[in-house]
Amino acid sequence: MSNELTDRNFWANYWESKKGLAFKVPTTYTFHKLLKSVLDKNQISTAIELGGFPGYYAIFLKKYFSIDATLFDFYVHKPVLNEVLAANDLVEKDIKVIEGDLFQYPSEQKYDLVLSAGLIEHFNDTQDIIARHVNFLKPGGTLFITLPNFTGVNGWVQRTYDADNYSKHNINSMNPQLLADCCKALGLKDVQSYYYGKYSIWLENKEQQSAPVKAFFKLLWLAGKVVTKIIPVESKLMSPYIVVTATM
Repeated sequence: MSNELTDRNFWANYWESKKGLAFKVPTTYTFHKLLKSVLDKNQISTAIELGGFPGYYAIFLKKYFSIDATLFDFYVHKPVLNEVLAANDLVEKDIKVIEGDLFQYPSEQKYDLVLSAGLIEHFNDTQDIIARHVNFLKPGGTLFITLPNFTGVNGWVQRTYDADNYSKHNINSMNPQLLADCCKALGLKDVQSYYYGKYSIWLENKEQQSAPVKAFFKLLWLAGKVVTKIIPVESKLMSPYIVVTATM
């Protein structure tokens, strides 16, 4: 892959270290309201989730909306994928799976919806990785991208307590205006780019942290929840995500 901040070995180790991956994807899965709105406004029968292993959003779309869903990723851990599918009463044939390199794969098939969650921030050239999404879009199709916001409180937590994970992210990409400009430069229309979510923080290595760090983490989490309950706004400082939508 080109201009990436991670490699195949990173993702193999990442997924093999994760626990509890095989769960039933709920109707209220993250971004469900936004995705429901996209589906309500557009005629969508096919969708591809890029970089989405183990395919929670592909499963969400197939399971609850009967969308013909495809999962595309650079690394697919088949045993984990089968466990996740089984937990959702699905089998391998229910979700199309493509293991490949976005920078080499001939995107001949086009889709009504192209989405990714937590993918584009792992690349240095933001416009280029968005262009890889656009290659899969049908004319009139919808682009739906989400990424974490590490430019506020959550970013400070990541940088302070999990610097290795933080370094695998292109922080410069976490800019709604930049993302909107990239989409417009690629000829996309109806572009929207914004901070999303009231407040949340997380750590991939939380279980390995000391008791004092875990206690501080909980205190910071509670404090942020209180603040955003009083002032319920989505912002660079507090929101955990950035969302981008556009049409071809």
